[in-house]
Amino acid sequence: MSNQNTVSQLSPVMPTYARFPVTLVKGKGSYVWDDKGTQLLDFTSGIATCNLGHVPDPVKEKLEEQLQNLWHCSNLYNIPNQEQLAALLTANSCGDQVFFCNSGAEANEAAIKLARRYANKVKGNGSSEVVTFNQSFHGRTLATLTATGQEKIQQGFAPLMPGFSYLPYNDIEALDELESKKPAGVLLELVQGEGGVIPADPIWVQNLAQICEQQDILLMVDEIQTGIGRTGTLFAYEQYSIEPDVISIAKGLGSGFPIGAIIAKEEAAKGFEPGSHGSTFGGNPLATAAGLATLSHILESNVLTNANEMASYLDLQLEGLKQKYDFIKDIRGKGLLKGLVVENDASAIAKKAIDHNLLILTAGPNVVRILPPLTVTTDEINEFTIKLEETFQSLEKGE
Repeated sequence: MSNQNTVSQLSPVMPTYARFPVTLVKGKGSYVWDDKGTQLLDFTSGIATCNLGHVPDPVKEKLEEQLQNLWHCSNLYNIPNQEQLAALLTANSCGDQVFFCNSGAEANEAAIKLARRYANKVKGNGSSEVVTFNQSFHGRTLATLTATGQEKIQQGFAPLMPGFSYLPYNDIEALDELESKKPAGVLLELVQGEGGVIPADPIWVQNLAQICEQQDILLMVDEIQTGIGRTGTLFAYEQYSIEPDVISIAKGLGSGFPIGAIIAKEEAAKGFEPGSHGSTFGGNPLATAAGLATLSHILESNVLTNANEMASYLDLQLEGLKQKYDFIKDIRGKGLLKGLVVENDASAIAKKAIDHNLLILTAGPNVVRILPPLTVTTDEINEFTIKLEETFQSLEKGE
């Protein structure tokens, strides 16, 4: 096949993203700037990734220091930053050991592999099935898109990976099926982000956790989007009075620097041993420098306090808009992960918002997803409210 490009307008980048018509070149705090010098208020946080805002000084300083020393050395050697970050994560969670990788999909891959290997090598029962839930989202590798309970994510990738099944989300009666399935693990989000910003019902979660404990099923919580303070606590599971066997994290851990991890309880972690899993770049000195600086700052400052206060203030502003505009049907989510349920096209709102120098996202066809940094201020939320209302007014006028 010839590699000559006969279409001059063909981008060298594969078209896997429906990109917004804006080119971002700079960011600081809650703001970004495009290549024309326009300042935009960013209430996407890189999809719940820049939890401390763009280019936070504590993380920047740590990365600049690490850049002068060592970038990469592989996991065949001890990495001090990695040890310190793992210690900080386990000290502030219910877990005991950490495996580092590069992304959320890889973290969920690691969780799935750990569940299967624990069932086979530790329990010796031969179970390989992992149960997830309808409308979930767990990644875009072959295993994690199969774990994702959305057909649109899976289309065109058949045959899907074997060993996965799905149950309805927030349905207590459906949990009875776990007894017959006898899976190796259950994987769930406590707020379904991509699936529509749908929080898990606490009673349902506690029933699920009890069943998993009684039947010796690994309970695995996907905290890729909800973790590192996004919902008001360091991890969302803390708000549900449960202790997962495995927690997968990524996004907010590195302030935009690629890093992911799973945190496992000691018993579950027995599923891995030397040679059973690995990652060339996972947990390298640069990535863990970013993670260590990010997590340390969140734990040592008032970031979580601010996040909770600003979440309450944002709720008030969104409720005011809901009272004013009939097409807003509901407000849902936790902390600074908000979903505005609308009766019209959410993507039209997100696109029009750019005209008003505001960046927001969608979570399905009728949910506007709002993700400010945890460091957001009341002035910035006020600015957001004004820009979002201007967006609504523009759409009503047919502009």
